[in-house]
Amino acid sequence: MANQRVVVITGVSRGLGRAMTEEFVLAGHQVLGCVQTPEAAAELQARFGAPHDFAVVDVTEEDQVQAWAERAIAQYGPPDLLLNNAGVINHLAPLWEVPSEEFNRVIDVNIKGVANVIRHFLPAMADRNSGVIVNFSSGWGRSTSPEVAPYCASKWAIEGLTQSLAQELPLGMAAIALNPGIIHTDMLEICFGPAAASYTPLKVWGRRAVAFLLKLSARDNGAALTVPA
Repeated sequence: MANQRVVVITGVSRGLGRAMTEEFVLAGHQVLGCVQTPEAAAELQARFGAPHDFAVVDVTEEDQVQAWAERAIAQYGPPDLLLNNAGVINHLAPLWEVPSEEFNRVIDVNIKGVANVIRHFLPAMADRNSGVIVNFSSGWGRSTSPEVAPYCASKWAIEGLTQSLAQELPLGMAAIALNPGIIHTDMLEICFGPAAASYTPLKVWGRRAVAFLLKLSARDNGAALTVPA
């Protein structure tokens, strides 16, 4: 496929990552994804096959991210799209009742994990002055609600991190903070309970999001965008 893109996506075993993987593959693009368990990696590899590649990586562990990035770039070249999708949310509770271990996990995955992935994939993209980095934010990265303070803090941080990164990139590249919208996922069920089922189904969102992502370019650098409803 002449216009095939190499797309790196974190957190592809379920939710938004899985939905995007399916749609990118269907559209003829190459997906390099990471998951947390060997079972999930094996299932994805068996389903989608080559040239797609699924690795077991904990984005909070920099040595694992570095090894993944080095191998992926050596085999497939720098990504055209780098999608920092992996994320977790705290269980609903006032901030002072959120255990420190849970708070740390949200910060480690949602902020430090994004920085780890950027640190090890971006240099090869910058060397050729091309590529789009999309850091997944949230409506709660631009507003707040009670009982999700750790998650809000992490996504507000992503908005600021992305804006600053956009000012550092060479011409030809873009960094974008993306609010995916409200989608029926396991994460949404933590927040909304049974009402989560009334929101956009994953498959519908996946088609819409991938079409939107494929249109992003250097002219969108620094933008804070939302997947169209």
